Amino acid sequence: MPILTANGIRIAYETAGDPKDTPLLLIMGLGMQLTAWPDDFVEGLVELGFYVIRFDNRDSGLSTKFDHAGTPSLALAWLKKRLRWPLRSAYTLADMADDALGVLTAFGIARAHVVGVSMGGMIAQILAARHPARVISLTSIMSDSGRRGLPGPTREARAVLMRPARNARDLDSVVTHMVHTMRVIGSPAYPTPERLLRERIARSIERNVCPGGVARQLVAIAATGDRSEVLKSIRVPTLVIHGAADPLVPLAGGQDTARLVPGSRLEVIEGMGHDLPPQLIERLLALIDAHAHGKMSPDSTARLFEKQ
Repeated sequence: MPILTANGIRIAYETAGDPKDTPLLLIMGLGMQLTAWPDDFVEGLVELGFYVIRFDNRDSGLSTKFDHAGTPSLALAWLKKRLRWPLRSAYTLADMADDALGVLTAFGIARAHVVGVSMGGMIAQILAARHPARVISLTSIMSDSGRRGLPGPTREARAVLMRPARNARDLDSVVTHMVHTMRVIGSPAYPTPERLLRERIARSIERNVCPGGVARQLVAIAATGDRSEVLKSIRVPTLVIHGAADPLVPLAGGQDTARLVPGSRLEVIEGMGHDLPPQLIERLLALIDAHAHGKMSPDSTARLFEKQ
């Protein structure tokens, strides 16, 4: 796995496509590795003429871990956030946006299309706001604005995320637990086939597991807080994609994001949850392709894609 140094840390990355093509940077979500991007999604972007760069965020995959900062208490962090007390974190989402910028700089890329999912969407938003000259277009998927008052995860989604595997030392037990988790937060109208889901999860676990990193990333999100002003300052063409059935980051988060970013377009996909199911890959590719090539006019009205 190739490694580069940027923003003072080591970052694992992969590329696909012709370096002479238009660059597109993918930023993954909480606790997820670059391998979480579906292969057919990456291959589809390459076929559309993009040079695709994906990387492991800090504290995930094969990139630098911040174990020296310790594993934070999520219960204490949640309480402090509720009470609006100062929240100390090992880093913030702005630091992670600087990591992404460092990846582009390491490749000598002046400008790129940027696509982020979930926490990756938050990072991409900050990157676009702070460095508009480096971002051709922004696509924020299943993300939100961090604004207080937005609905949080459903009770079932929150519970399954907090519940540990029965036997954390047994691969089959952990995979089964994660499959159930993905079933709860995933797309109800587009379930990922069981065999494919198990293969992806097993590959991810065998590559790297860093529970402390997930906790530190969660606290980074909480410490960064409300990004409303950040979103209002974005001036690059922005597409917001959100699933109408997302139980982890409810649709209201995507709607709020689109409302705050000037001239952005919101695309709502009925039946989509908090994942990238194979049945929706072509639809997502078509949206990103049209957006990147300026074929989508600004529109504040959500377009609802029905299951076919």
